[in-house]
Amino acid sequence: MSTTDLPFRATTAEACAWLEQETGTSWTLARMLDNALIPVVWLDYDAAWPDLFGDANGGYAAPVYFEDDVARLAAGSADVLITMTKDAHKLPVRLPPPGFTRPLDQLRFQKRDLERLVARLKQEAQVSKEEKQKLATTETQAGIGKAEVLQAFGALVKLNLDQALDEAIGIFGDDGARVKASAKKSKRNAVWNPVTLALGLHDVYRAPIGPLKRAFKSYDFLHAWLGNWEESLRLLGK
Repeated sequence: MSTTDLPFRATTAEACAWLEQETGTSWTLARMLDNALIPVVWLDYDAAWPDLFGDANGGYAAPVYFEDDVARLAAGSADVLITMTKDAHKLPVRLPPPGFTRPLDQLRFQKRDLERLVARLKQEAQVSKEEKQKLATTETQAGIGKAEVLQAFGALVKLNLDQALDEAIGIFGDDGARVKASAKKSKRNAVWNPVTLALGLHDVYRAPIGPLKRAFKSYDFLHAWLGNWEESLRLLGK
C-alpha cells in the first residue's frame, strides 16, 4: 500500500498495514495509541446536540483523545466509548454520562497523522549515538518558551498556567523548572525545562501521566526531550 493508496481516514487494519509497510515492524491499535495517534469517529448530525455539531449539519469526525477513553481502547475494548471529545469547532466538550458508544470498526486514523508519525520515527532512527549525547548536553542548558509550555501542558492542569509562569513561584521559578538566568533581561526570554516542569505538574498539581507522555510524543518541540523524559520516568518507577 503506497501513501497515495492510504485513505484520508484509514480503518485500524489499513493504518496498521501501512505502518508495518513503512517501518518494517508490527503494529496494533494499542501501539498506535501509545504513539500518540488520535483516532476519530464520524458522528452523524443529531438535532438533539446543536452545540456539539454547530454548523456541521452533515456530521463531523470527533476525536477520541480523553485519557480514560483511550486507555479503554488500548486495553482491548469491544467498542468505542466517547465520554469527552471536541465539538465541530474543535473546542473540548464533556458528554453527559454515559457518553457515546460506537462499534469498534467505526474507528478511523487520519492520513496526515499517520504520515507525521512515520516521518518522526524515521527521523529518530537516523539520529546517531553521538548526536544523542550532544543533544543531552544541550537539553541541560536550554528549555522551551512560555507559548510552548501552554500549548503542551495548559489543558492538563486545573490552574491558570499562564499566570503561574509569569509569577515564577515554586516549580515555575528558578528553584523549579525555569532555567536560571533565562529571564534575567526580560520575562519574554524565560524558558522552562519541560521534563522538570511536567514532573512537577504531575506531583504538585496531579496532571495525569498518560497525557504528559503523549505530549512529549505529539509536539515537535518536545521530541528532543523525549529520551530525558522517559529516563526520568524509568528512574521514578512511573
